[in-house]
Amino acid sequence: MATLSRLILGAALTAASITPALAGSRLSPEAKLDKLIGDRVAGEPVSCINLRDIQSSQIIDGTAIVYRVGSRLYVNHPRSGARWLDDDDILATRTITSQLCRIDAVTLIDRTARFQRGFVILGDFVPYTRH
Repeated sequence: MATLSRLILGAALTAASITPALAGSRLSPEAKLDKLIGDRVAGEPVSCINLRDIQSSQIIDGTAIVYRVGSRLYVNHPRSGARWLDDDDILATRTITSQLCRIDAVTLIDRTARFQRGFVILGDFVPYTRH
């Protein structure tokens, strides 16, 4: 059954972020992503992930959004708008299904002023698992 769901992934989820220790570090965005992925191995990209399974999300500045689903991380490099990603933003996603998919738009909301700063269009989700 298709229902309209509104997710604010960021406000509550960032509080229980994937790795809080990375938040204050001076690493480059690519180095932060590499550190987060660690020894996980990339799998075949998928076009959608189930919203109900997402436990947390993390923005990697100007680069990607990482979604945690169990012990698996899904890295999404947006098709457009990635340069607007800021790890202090709130992610707001509106979907008409129970999945988050590669063509969905994610609105970026300034955490302090609560205004819309921009948006990204999601790309494929690359799963990373430990082996």
